[in-house]
Amino acid sequence: MKARSAAIILIFIAILCAAFSFHKPEESSDYSKLYFQKLKSIDESLQTLLDKIRESDPSSPADVAMLKLQVAVCRQQVKDADLWLRYLDHASYKKINGPLPVEWETEVFEKFERPYKRDGAGLTLAWMYLDEGKAGKDSLYSLISMAKHAVPAFYADSTAGPVSTYHHFFLCNRLYLLNLGAIYTTGFECPDAMAIIPELKKMMKDVRQIYAAYNTSFPDQKINDQFLAQYEKAYQFVNGQPANFDAFDHFTFIRDYVNPLFALNQRMILQYGVVSHNFNDYTLNDSGTSIFNKNLFRGQQTRGVYFQVKDAKTMEEIKHIGKLLFYDPILSENNERSCASCHKPTEFFTDTTSATPLRFNRIDRLPRNTPSLINAVYNHLIMQDGKHISLQGQAKDVMQNNIEMGSSEKAIMEKVLSCKEYKSAFRKYLPYAKPETTISLDQVVASIVLYYSDFSNYYSPFDNMMNNTSTADPEVIRGFNLFMSKAQCGTCHFPPQFNGSKPPYISSEFEVLGVPSDTGYTKLSSDSGRYLINPARETLHAFRTSGLKNISHTKPYMHNGVFATLEAVVDFYDAGGGSGKGLPVDNQTLAADSLHLTPAEKKALITFMNALSENVIFDVPPAKLPVSSISALNNRKPGGTY
Repeated sequence: MKARSAAIILIFIAILCAAFSFHKPEESSDYSKLYFQKLKSIDESLQTLLDKIRESDPSSPADVAMLKLQVAVCRQQVKDADLWLRYLDHASYKKINGPLPVEWETEVFEKFERPYKRDGAGLTLAWMYLDEGKAGKDSLYSLISMAKHAVPAFYADSTAGPVSTYHHFFLCNRLYLLNLGAIYTTGFECPDAMAIIPELKKMMKDVRQIYAAYNTSFPDQKINDQFLAQYEKAYQFVNGQPANFDAFDHFTFIRDYVNPLFALNQRMILQYGVVSHNFNDYTLNDSGTSIFNKNLFRGQQTRGVYFQVKDAKTMEEIKHIGKLLFYDPILSENNERSCASCHKPTEFFTDTTSATPLRFNRIDRLPRNTPSLINAVYNHLIMQDGKHISLQGQAKDVMQNNIEMGSSEKAIMEKVLSCKEYKSAFRKYLPYAKPETTISLDQVVASIVLYYSDFSNYYSPFDNMMNNTSTADPEVIRGFNLFMSKAQCGTCHFPPQFNGSKPPYISSEFEVLGVPSDTGYTKLSSDSGRYLINPARETLHAFRTSGLKNISHTKPYMHNGVFATLEAVVDFYDAGGGSGKGLPVDNQTLAADSLHLTPAEKKALITFMNALSENVIFDVPPAKLPVSSISALNNRKPGGTY
């Protein structure tokens, strides 16, 4: 961990140095002029809003309407420059248009330190307060004042400097395109549903101006004609859509317009040798050709200490050892429990037989449902409370946890190395496991993670529809469009993994849903969730937003397995979560109002979620396990006994 932390710090310093090596762009080019003009417009519109707040009476309906109108003007000015702002300085952007009053999300290198509180500010919150009729003049003024004070950050050399080069543009544009598919059409940060599509139309229109200015200023690295033609088609499609976002065709927009634009932009990134100096590109893969390709991003480094292995044959041999260990109860204290005891491969690496699995003592139950290991690589934080930053760390914890596998590092290594097959393999691959000098538990867990991570590389029927490799099902399309609009699922479960990692896919989000302890809603689940890791009012009962891939195969649902069917889950969300059901959840992040979904809409939602089941090909469990020199260990059963 010390070596990894040191490496992270060095990378952090290198990126900072690279970022500060830029010079503030000259305002002589059309592109730079446009950038600074848009910043000036934002600054001026925010000042106008501040002046109007100072002169207003927030208790007056007429004044509230006037302030909302000016907030809408400011929002549009921000959206017109969103392509730059969100990428160049996302922290300052959140001050201008933050979606939440307080955020504790952990991003990129912050995974390696304690999360810290970020107070939200800006236009979205101001609108929400005005809409709720609870806005005080001082609080409104403070929110917008913080937004205005954030604008100068975009003039700073370290932020505006990249605008003088072509490199930043295609990276800004990539994030913009990803957000077209995941953020801009869902209401994630637009509190007025009626403004979502009008804002989108105006933003896409104004981005054409940015494209034209860029091509004038960078003729040698211009946006190609194919991209511009495709973007014009996308704009015309959106311009022809209804203003009501419930009626917006999200599926066609993403499949036929956004995804092809993403592929074209990726091609230009490679063609022009674009180099990134921004944290936003930390997990994204420049060679990915579709938003719905499994190589779009990764939240986890799955190789562990074997990150230096390049040879495919060697990697397959290590994975074979990982498979044996995954099924081997030798990792537990009593030699009767394996990883496969709870993460059953035939059940999508979870356990569908009970709400929560047995504890190590065989009597009591663990407090949480077994999460699937498939697609765990797309989470930045592991466990439902985000306790771990790596899959390897999670594996170590489970093996040494008294209520799960009950062993210790010393006992595990003594028993593992008593098996000639394991010992020979780990000795053979030790040269790859630098800086390790002796066989260690790090090699054991790295092998296991490498084995099960391979099962995260499969595609679902919905992925194939989006990639145009299969015919689209009308009911799936309807369900997806509901998911992204009326049902509000897309504001927490973001494409393509439909988990809590949104573009640029550098964080894991947590939500407070008010999950009950029973289906009768007699009381709230007592599990404190994220609060156990990061105590704060906002994190009490918060859990990491899980991915929805393979959800039809991974019942029961929620952190405590309280719901046995997807129908029950949809009903829970439709009712407004725990608060909507009358439970006391003061910090619930899920809207407590009913969604008013019809039975047909609920059915369509479930049809869509069923289409997220991946065509995973599971392998056959090992018929036998490596022989140990300790005779008492040679009766152990592949997969364990419970």
